[in-house]
Amino acid sequence: MHEIVLMSDPRIAAIPVVDCGEALVDVRIEGSIAIDPRRADHSGAFAHLRDGVLTRLLEAQRLLPEGIRLLFIEGYRPPALQREYFERYAGELRLANPDWPPARVREAASRYVSPPEIAPHSAGAAVDLTLVTAHVRELDMGTHVNANPEESHGACCTDADNVDSEARANRRMLSGALTAVGLVNYPTEWWHWSFGDRYWALATEADHAVYGPRELP
Repeated sequence: MHEIVLMSDPRIAAIPVVDCGEALVDVRIEGSIAIDPRRADHSGAFAHLRDGVLTRLLEAQRLLPEGIRLLFIEGYRPPALQREYFERYAGELRLANPDWPPARVREAASRYVSPPEIAPHSAGAAVDLTLVTAHVRELDMGTHVNANPEESHGACCTDADNVDSEARANRRMLSGALTAVGLVNYPTEWWHWSFGDRYWALATEADHAVYGPRELP
């Protein structure tokens, strides 16, 4: 995809899902990826991913330069929590822009939070992450993880031109490793990467997604 396609695009919802049934696994048990607690929840859902996504993250980590590691922020997100996040952000946009019609609110909200019915996080297919040193110091990526378009003035976009050269280089490092193992980026969020979901299917021209929304057992 050369254009920025938002999660609200009808082409994404139209992609069929043929779920392969792969399990959600706890990234913490594997042990070699650093886990950040900022999105932790009492159930530990945040630390889960489909097994195939975790396998690819481990491969990506091996491709990084010595002394650099992935920092896992959030993976699986229960559908109810995804809906809560989406509706909260859409509500903020409606208050700030009372003249916007519902379709524009939905589109704008999807730059930052996926509509619940197609959300990659709820399929266990998406992960939010960044890079850290061996001492778990986060590298400069231009914005913090989960910065929204308003507060960052668009610098949250992966190819934003309002970040400095160091941040751009670090984003390229992250992108290079994750792209090499088959993950795709959501271009309005430099930290968001996925495999096997509907957005991945659109980006890779796959016939269908292999991971669909599910509840954590």
